[in-house]
Amino acid sequence: MLNADLTLKGVRGVSNNGKTQRNPGKQTLRISREQAVELSIPVVAVLLALLLGALLILFIGRSPLEAYSALLQGAFGSKRDIAETLINVTPLIFTGLSVAFSFKCGLFNIGAEGQFIMGQIVAAWIGFQLTGLPTVIHMPLAFLVGALAGGLWAALPGYLKAKLGVHEVINTIMMNYIALYFSHYLVMSALKEPGPIPQTPPVVAAARLWRILPGTRLHFGLILALGAVWLVYYLLFKTTLGYEIRAVGINPHAARYGGINVSRDIIIAMSISGALSGAAGAVQALGVQFRFLDLFGFVGYGFDGIAVALLGRNHPFGVLIAATLFGTLARGAITMQSIAKIPKQIIGIIQATIVIIVAADEVLRRLLKSGSPGTQALADTGEVERDGE
Repeated sequence: MLNADLTLKGVRGVSNNGKTQRNPGKQTLRISREQAVELSIPVVAVLLALLLGALLILFIGRSPLEAYSALLQGAFGSKRDIAETLINVTPLIFTGLSVAFSFKCGLFNIGAEGQFIMGQIVAAWIGFQLTGLPTVIHMPLAFLVGALAGGLWAALPGYLKAKLGVHEVINTIMMNYIALYFSHYLVMSALKEPGPIPQTPPVVAAARLWRILPGTRLHFGLILALGAVWLVYYLLFKTTLGYEIRAVGINPHAARYGGINVSRDIIIAMSISGALSGAAGAVQALGVQFRFLDLFGFVGYGFDGIAVALLGRNHPFGVLIAATLFGTLARGAITMQSIAKIPKQIIGIIQATIVIIVAADEVLRRLLKSGSPGTQALADTGEVERDGE
């Protein structure tokens, strides 16, 4: 678990005899050995994956520098490119938070993809079905109902886990396919727009997310995603409910012995997790597509959220960084293929390598703990001194 609470000492220190002393010249950032290793794992995973990608590019007779330059150009080369990258990042933040939140409770919500679909189609339905409402009511209503749909979709596996002990992985996998084919049924029948294309009617203007960068498609969903990062952090680490959820994730038996209602917290955690994935679907429907298009397969945002949560070490701010990385790779892969003539599947290999390395973190943890003398000394002392101003 990524621990963001680093002890900062400096302006006021504590001497060996327990008395407070001033030390205005230096600050000491204390990082434990375990924290240093924990923070190093995602960084090492990304670097190793990029190195593997470079070797594969060399193997096919291309230049890694040219390939990665094209990738960065496609992701950040212009205002439009930056906007499109952030559009890719936005749903990944929501689904990454979704999976990370359930992990904190000791649950593996592999059903984020199905919850994403339900949030998407319900938000689109509210967006086109209701008319005459002002934007300040219609837009948040469609978004919140979409998130609620995802939360209810995840609540059922949470209830079965809490009350009957049915494993959430099996249930959420099945719920993914139920969501996929149920949405297909709806968009081919009751919600279908007249015409040959299987899609819903367009969302009315009052329900669409605001554009926040003129001349681009970047929408208000990014602000909502950043707000969700802060909200999840506050909920997990600053509230009693968050403490209970984390306690259940660490040891449900000890939590129950301590008076925590484990069953209740499991249901709540799964519901909040599903609501975050539902919110991801809602921002896609209200900010990008402006309707629900029939799905012939899974889009992948929910499954990518698992990788984002793993790389972010299940911490909200880590999820934000990981989502930015994955969104950048996804956007840059298109330009890398068109300019540098590098198959975009290389990016898929890089992403898969990151997940494998992070998932096998115990091996990497042992390597880092037995690493170079400098790294070992830093991990052992846990101190980095910084000159004060």
